[in-house]
Amino acid sequence: MRKGKKLLHVKNLNTSLYGKEDLIKIVDDVDLKIHEGETVGLIGPTATGKTVTAKAILGILQPIGKPIWKIEGEVIYKGKDLLKLSEEEFRKLRGNEISMIFQKPKSSLHPDFIIGYQTGEPVEVHEKIKRQRLRKMVEDYFGKVKLPDPKKRYRFSREQFSGGESQRIMIAMALIYNPSLLLADEPTSDLDVTVQRQVLELLKKMKKEFGLSMLLITHDLGVIAEMSDYVYVMYAGKIIEHSDVYTIFKKPKHPFTRGLLSAVLDIRADRYELKGIPGEPPQPPYNIPGCVFHPRCEYVEDYCKEKIPPVEEIESDHYVACLRAKET
Repeated sequence: MRKGKKLLHVKNLNTSLYGKEDLIKIVDDVDLKIHEGETVGLIGPTATGKTVTAKAILGILQPIGKPIWKIEGEVIYKGKDLLKLSEEEFRKLRGNEISMIFQKPKSSLHPDFIIGYQTGEPVEVHEKIKRQRLRKMVEDYFGKVKLPDPKKRYRFSREQFSGGESQRIMIAMALIYNPSLLLADEPTSDLDVTVQRQVLELLKKMKKEFGLSMLLITHDLGVIAEMSDYVYVMYAGKIIEHSDVYTIFKKPKHPFTRGLLSAVLDIRADRYELKGIPGEPPQPPYNIPGCVFHPRCEYVEDYCKEKIPPVEEIESDHYVACLRAKET
């Protein structure tokens, strides 16, 4: 049973790109919940719609001007549908209530502005604050994320920081206005193993200190197992399985989730055997009839190629989109 009050509920989210002739669906009928104080893991192959989902939640998917995305569904945050907000209303929410750590932290920082200015910008957007007080605030947050020599490096540019330091800056920037929800998109990608560990420990510490709820997007099963309370598995734009982290790792029912876990080496086993999943993950436009996983599934039957499996609860708080989930 999930604890805490429901903070976010993404309902029937569909996102499609406007192509030259047709709409190209990227996220397909996604339903996802995050409760207060909870870390929810969102895992799946590259280009399966995880980042698009997060950007839709934050309201930064659609560029200003000519729309290139069609977005449908509901994103209910604290009882309010974010998809119905104006850009001005959304701007008041970003950084204040909801923040995001993006992939590739160094490239997410602006090359022309000093780091201190960029880190303090979320505060300046929401309130008038004296420059001296803002600088002190930024330096304090650099200290919280263990960035060495924060006073001296306040005026440095992004090129003067390593990848790990850039990620610490992004975390400070995301948390400086004390949001309730943090969207962390591949926070340990492109970092070496030692720095990954430091970043994960930092996120744990910040989550506890600030009482954060978190959506953690990654393809790293180890990170999901360590950090998440609840896990959603995504494939070809769809949520295909979700449950608490223990159930997903110990009792997975969807063939894709099982294949994903079998591709990880278990050093505790008597024999080391990697199975993997045959074939390649699909790329949008998916246009796969029936179950989206059927072309790669070892349990496939003819009806799997025709009928779209609904997401059904097969046991308490364990949901699976597979027509054969109760058999296998």
